Amino acid sequence: MADDNGLGKGLIVGFLTGSIVGSVIALLYAPKSGKELRGDIREKSDEFFKETEEYLEHAKEKANKLINDGKNKSEKLITEAKEKVDALLEEAEEILENAKKKTGEYVEEGKKSLEKKGDKLKSAVKAGLDTYKSEKDA
Repeated sequence: MADDNGLGKGLIVGFLTGSIVGSVIALLYAPKSGKELRGDIREKSDEFFKETEEYLEHAKEKANKLINDGKNKSEKLITEAKEKVDALLEEAEEILENAKKKTGEYVEEGKKSLEKKGDKLKSAVKAGLDTYKSEKDA
């Protein structure tokens, strides 16, 4: 697309330059008086400046359109990126919450298991002490 713009711009500049050079040469070789020639040159230069201003105005409009299109596309991309980031963050929070929940469950199960084994150990130690005392007394 940029190559097309460069080619079009080159053609327009070439056309303008060619028409100016051709006009000046035609004026210089035309059998006219100096006063008429100067008037014709003034007319052609005015035409040239007018065409140049129109070309520049058109180029500015096109540049502004391209800039606005670029801004709109970048804003759209930013919005889409924000939406995707928000979705990823939400998913990550969900995963973290599930991991916390499962970890809490495992910790609870571990506590219960330790309590049961602790109770069994206490019972075994108590039974051992009772047996020791009864053996010692006997």
